[in-house]
Amino acid sequence: MNKIKGFFKNFWKYRFLLQEIVRKNVKLQYRNSVLGIFWTFLQPLLTTIVLALVFGGIFGQRSADVGCYMVYLLCGRLLYEFFTQSTKRAMRSIRLSASVIKKVYVPKYIYPLSNVLANFVTFAMSLLVLVVMVIYFKCFTDEVIIINWHVLLAIVPILILLVLSLGIGMILATLNVFFKDIEYIYEVFCMLLFYLTPIFYTVKSLGAIKIVQYGLMANPLYSIVSMFRDCVLYGQMWNWNHFMYAFGVSVVTFIIGFVIFQKKQDKFILHI
Repeated sequence: MNKIKGFFKNFWKYRFLLQEIVRKNVKLQYRNSVLGIFWTFLQPLLTTIVLALVFGGIFGQRSADVGCYMVYLLCGRLLYEFFTQSTKRAMRSIRLSASVIKKVYVPKYIYPLSNVLANFVTFAMSLLVLVVMVIYFKCFTDEVIIINWHVLLAIVPILILLVLSLGIGMILATLNVFFKDIEYIYEVFCMLLFYLTPIFYTVKSLGAIKIVQYGLMANPLYSIVSMFRDCVLYGQMWNWNHFMYAFGVSVVTFIIGFVIFQKKQDKFILHI
C-alpha cells in the first residue's frame, strides 16, 4: 500500500513535466513536414480511400452487415493506427531518451507514457476526419449510417484501447532495452495484426471457417473496433461480451506491463 501511495505521489509531482513532454512530442511529430499537423487529417483519409479502392469490391462494399464501407474502414483504420503507432513509440522511448536518463532523474515510466499520450492527442484530432466523413455520407448519400446518442459511448472503446496500448507499450519498452531485435519482430507483428483485425473485411465474410473466426475474435482489437463501430456506424449498444473481453485483457495487460517495467527499470541504465 505504501508503494502505491508513493507512486501516485511521485506521479503528481511530475505531472507538469509529463504535460510538457507530451506537448513537445506532438509538436515534433510533423516538425519537418511541409503540411505539418494537416497530415493528421490527410493520412487517415488517403489510406482509407486506397483501402476502399482495393478491397471495396472484394468484401462487399454495400453488404448489409457493413453499412457505409468508407466509414467502416476508417473506424478500423484509425484505431489500428493509434495502437500500432503508440506502442512503437513507447517501445523506443527508453532507448531514445538514454542521454537524458543518464544525466537527470525522471521517473522512467514518463517516457513510454508521454509517447502514448502524445499519439493519443493526434489520434483525437484525426477523429475529426471521421466526423466529417460520417456527416457527408449521412447527408449526401444513401449509405446506411445510424446516428443517435450511442455515439457518445464511443469514448469507452477508445479508453480501453488507450489502457491496452499503455500496457503493451511498457512491455515493449522493457524488452527493447534488453533485446534490440524486438523492434524488427514487432514491425512484422504489426503487419500481421493488420490482417488479423477486421479492418477492411468482416468476420462473417470469411464464411464457414469457424476456427479462423474464433481466432480473429481472440484478438482484443477485434472487440474494441467492433464496439467502436457499433456506436459510431450502427447507432447501437455494443456487445457486452466484447466489452468484458476487451476490458479484461486491457487491464490485465496494463498490470503486467506496469509490474514488468517497475521491476526492470533499475537495470535500464546498464543496457542503454
